[in-house]
Amino acid sequence: MKFAVIGGTGLIGSQVVTNLNSAGHEAVPHAQSTGIDVISGQGLDEAVAGADVIVNLTNSPTFDEASPTFFRTSMDNLLAAGEQRGVRHFVILSIVGVDQVPELDYYRAKALQEDVLTAGSIPYSIVRATQFMEFIDAILSWTTDGDTVRLPATPIQPIASKDVADAVAEVAAGAPLGGIRNIAGPEVFPLDELGRLTLSHTSDSRTVVTDPTAGMFAVVKGDVLTDKDAHLAPTRYADWLS
Repeated sequence: MKFAVIGGTGLIGSQVVTNLNSAGHEAVPHAQSTGIDVISGQGLDEAVAGADVIVNLTNSPTFDEASPTFFRTSMDNLLAAGEQRGVRHFVILSIVGVDQVPELDYYRAKALQEDVLTAGSIPYSIVRATQFMEFIDAILSWTTDGDTVRLPATPIQPIASKDVADAVAEVAAGAPLGGIRNIAGPEVFPLDELGRLTLSHTSDSRTVVTDPTAGMFAVVKGDVLTDKDAHLAPTRYADWLS
């Protein structure tokens, strides 16, 4: 099959392209660097021409109140191009629990992206993943003040980007789900504990202080960002750190 991987040069997209091509398919990466613009629509018709499947892995340049407009416009443009070119399957990557955290602009935006996809005419699949292991350092940096990192005890189920890419490629190469597949790492940690594990492994001298008001994950209620019934990926956090 032929795949148009939009956002195909990023962390997940580049691995999805490699996986699909290694499996004998033709996966073509598309991004701003290759001449497409999902907001203006520039290059989209050519990008999806002849494709059986669109895999949309683009991301909003901001995580604030502007993000819903990005996902609405980009999805409208991609769906229109896909419908025009007869694409048979449209795949997006979303977030476990995305519809349970309306307090976060970015989560509302990703939920909107899902809604736009499901309202379209192209058969679809949604892969929802938990928080990427690769992003834990960034999460720590958001709430660092000097030698102190303030983190809530929000339950997190981190997953390696390689495992995310494997799941996205598998879903994309299969029949449309017409629904959602949740994927997650094999372990759940309170975020503050995850921070301590990370700093300890890297011999970082910062200290984690548990603060239920700190950072974006402070608004998350309960364990909605985890899913014990998800398809569990094999990579454990300690192994990934090593």
